[in-house]
Amino acid sequence: MPALTGKQKLAYGVRVSDVFKALADETRRIILDELAARDEQTLFELCVRLSHHGLTPSRQAVSQHLEVLESAGLVHSERRGRYKFHTLDTRPLAQITARWPLTPEAGTP
Repeated sequence: MPALTGKQKLAYGVRVSDVFKALADETRRIILDELAARDEQTLFELCVRLSHHGLTPSRQAVSQHLEVLESAGLVHSERRGRYKFHTLDTRPLAQITARWPLTPEAGTP
């Protein structure tokens, strides 16, 4: 069976390493924070919101960050007319926490 890539990988779940790679970058974490505060933002809106954090990446750079977040399953996009709206999806984070469930502290009955 060929390796899953692109959108197919999203359909079958994402690798944990892809999620960690996406979360490793501060700009991507800020993008996720902004989508958590207000979902369904366009590329232009996200660029403006990043400037409030003192960041001034190009539209192309933000678009590349969004691609990484999408491939990790943390962001989904939907084209409506001329605009592409981005939304946050926290399910991959839930899969990580399910993989390593919390256990009681050592020595606690």
